[in-house]
Amino acid sequence: MSKFTKKKDAGLPPVNTASLPDIVFMLLFFFMTVTVMKDSSLKVENVLPNASETKKLEKKDRVIYIYVGAPTSQYKSQFGEEPKIQLNDKFADPSQVGDYILQERAKKPQELQNVLTTALKVDKNANMGLISDIKQELRKVNALKVNYTTYDGDAFNNLQ
Repeated sequence: MSKFTKKKDAGLPPVNTASLPDIVFMLLFFFMTVTVMKDSSLKVENVLPNASETKKLEKKDRVIYIYVGAPTSQYKSQFGEEPKIQLNDKFADPSQVGDYILQERAKKPQELQNVLTTALKVDKNANMGLISDIKQELRKVNALKVNYTTYDGDAFNNLQ
């Protein structure tokens, strides 16, 4: 009699899943750090004009956005066809722009409050009177650094 017996085919060894929780938590941590939450939804139509001389803003945490345009289709019955101002998630009058800028400035750290830029995202079909009213309100609260957001392109395409 022989002392040695043949091994039967055991098949493939089981997969080691000991490091799987580490991988899952590493992916979770990665997505939590790189995800940016959207702070407001757009309630106005915002087709930006083209400009040939553009410059990209480097630090977006120093920007306060003001949207101007005609209300979208779901808000036209309530607010009409005329261009409106959107501050965060609500429509506003030009007289409310100064208070909005002061509130947003107060939310920022002290060292950033003096270097804030107000970015106007204005629909190319909006009238200039409304923009002039906004600029007057910005002057009252000493928010003199204003940026007009545009697309890079030929400015003559705006005439169409």
